[in-house]
Amino acid sequence: MEAKLTFRYDREADILHIDKCAPYAEQESEELGDDVIARLNPKSGEIENLEVLFFSTRLLRNDLFELPVTADLRRVMGN
Repeated sequence: MEAKLTFRYDREADILHIDKCAPYAEQESEELGDDVIARLNPKSGEIENLEVLFFSTRLLRNDLFELPVTADLRRVMGN
C-alpha cells in the first residue's frame, strides 16, 4: 500500500516520528539500531512507522544521519 509520509516531532520526548499511517496497538516494534525503532504491520511485516529517538542531539552532531531503511520516493500526483 502506498502512503504519504508524515513527519512529526515530539519536543518533550525528543522523538521524530515518521508515519505512513497512525500507530496502533497491534503493531510490532523492532529496534533497528542507533536508537531507531520500527513499528511493523503484524501481518505483512512492512514498516509503517519509524521513531528516531534523541533526534535533537543528532542535529547537533557533525556526522551524517542515515536511517537504516530503504525508500522508493515518488511525487504524489493530483494533490
